[in-house]
Amino acid sequence: MGQRFLASSRGKILALLRTESRTVNELAEALALTENAIRSHLTSLERDGLIQQLGMRRGFRKPHVLYSLTPEAEQLFPTAYGSLLRHALTVFARQLSRQELQASLREIGRTAADEHLDHVKGKTRNQRIEFALSLLKTLGGDITVREGDGKRFIHGNGCVFSAVTVHHPEACLIAERFFPKLSAFH
Repeated sequence: MGQRFLASSRGKILALLRTESRTVNELAEALALTENAIRSHLTSLERDGLIQQLGMRRGFRKPHVLYSLTPEAEQLFPTAYGSLLRHALTVFARQLSRQELQASLREIGRTAADEHLDHVKGKTRNQRIEFALSLLKTLGGDITVREGDGKRFIHGNGCVFSAVTVHHPEACLIAERFFPKLSAFH
């Protein structure tokens, strides 16, 4: 499945669910389709293992089912060099201890951030955060900042490393070091 699928109604549903979990009503409104059309698409996508029911959201008269992507659905979205990174991590995981692999992945995140430090020099914290988010988005992630309880939280709607994390969840350690280094730069 490629660009053609992602341009279809089902592909558009997946793109919307990539940003956040939604109900049938919310999807129908966003795509200007009937609720019955959305339900038909959701049934197919659920059967194909691309979406899942995540829970319920309170409604005016009754609760509504929330739908979200499965990890397998993330594979449909373009990712840069995901397969190559997965193979590299497989080889490194065989050759390094767990601690050495984790330390190496964190160092990759730090050195990747180092390339961009000049771009955030003299910027406000908010500008640094926005810059770091835009970089992660260019790598294929769909990331937003949400606020709650007076704090800001980074929410990954689409993992930059989704092609890898199914087999190597430790790949998230790259982003764990990349983002803070850029956003906290002084």
